[in-house]
Formats: sequence, C-alpha cells, structure tokens
Amino acid sequence: MRILLIEDEAALARPLIEHLEADCHIVEWFGTLDEAESAIHVLEYDVVLLDLFLPDGDGLSFLTSIRGQRISTPVIILTARDKVSDRIKGLNLGADDYILKPFDLDEVKARIHTVCRRSADQKSQIIFIRDLRISLAEHSVSRDDQAIRLTAKEWGILETLVRRLSKIVPRENLEASIYAYGEEAESNALEAHISRLRAKLGKGLIITHRGMGYELVA
Repeated sequence: MRILLIEDEAALARPLIEHLEADCHIVEWFGTLDEAESAIHVLEYDVVLLDLFLPDGDGLSFLTSIRGQRISTPVIILTARDKVSDRIKGLNLGADDYILKPFDLDEVKARIHTVCRRSADQKSQIIFIRDLRISLAEHSVSRDDQAIRLTAKEWGILETLVRRLSKIVPRENLEASIYAYGEEAESNALEAHISRLRAKLGKGLIITHRGMGYELVA
C-alpha cells in the first residue's frame, strides 16, 4: 500500500513511518502542503495521512482542493484539534476518518486498513490465481494456508500486477509502485525484484513482454 504522509513534526512522523513500513507499506513523507500537492498529482496513493497545522497552511485547504479536483483518495486527518466542531468540519469537507494526537501506532494502522476497505478503490475481495490466495486488503499471499513472505517492493509490484490482471503493465508503472516520489530507479532493480517474485510465486505467472512491460496471468 502506498501512503502519503503530510506532517511537519519529524519526531512524530519518523516512528509512524517505521511502524507502517514494517507492515510492508510504502510511505512518502512531506512536511508542506505544496510538496504534497505536487506528489498527489504525479502518483496514485491508497490513503493520505493529513496533519492540519502545516508551515504553509491549513491541511483542510489541501483536503478541499483535492476533493474539488475529484481526487477520491481516502484521507485520515491526524491532529491535536480535539473540538467536536473541528472533527465535523473535517469530515464534512471529505475526510474519511479523524485521529487525535497523541495516537497509538497500531490504532493508526488499523484505521488505515478500515478506511481502505471502505473505499471504492479498495473493496478488496480475495483473489485466487492458480494455487495462490491473494488478499489486497491484508496485503498477504499464501499457498495451501502457508504464508509467502514478500518484501515491501515485491508486494508493491505484485499488487500493481494484480490490479491489472491479464494486462500488460508498463515498466514505468511498476517502478512507480516501488520507488518514492523523486527517487531514481536503480538499474535492473525491477528485474531483480520480479525474479525473486517468480521464485516465490512460481514460474509462468509473470510474463515478460520485451519493450512493453510485464503481465500477471491467471
């Protein structure tokens, strides 16, 4: 899952990022609304974690802006504002959930999963491909009830391929699913990740279309 975190307090952001990345999420962290606005127009995120007090403005203005542009990515507000009227305002402007600071890291993770399950883009039925059971909501893969452990980047590639099952996915799309905004792709790194995925999932599932991209076949 790709998460956009908009938070200017490093002491709060870093442990949250570590906690989410340990759960195989990719977290992109920006401390200003301007940076976040640029990123959300370039990459597709599964959820946004939005602080309200930011150096270049109020997070609610960012929320109003993206909803006005029909960007439906789920948004969870993270803030110290504890007034009921503030929560109501945020929800009315299009937020999907509201978490007060200080918060428990496991609660944030649970709220993310709940919000994404509710979202139109992440009504994630369990998908069966050959002998594999893939749950997009739980970001898990298993065979014969035995979990197959994937790295965050391997999962990012598999999730992108699953969402475009039996279609050719361009190399650029797969690289965007595993690299942070502005991060340069390493030479041949994608091929290495796909090679390890094939070893874990089985041969013949991921097809290479030279000069075009990769395809996950059922």
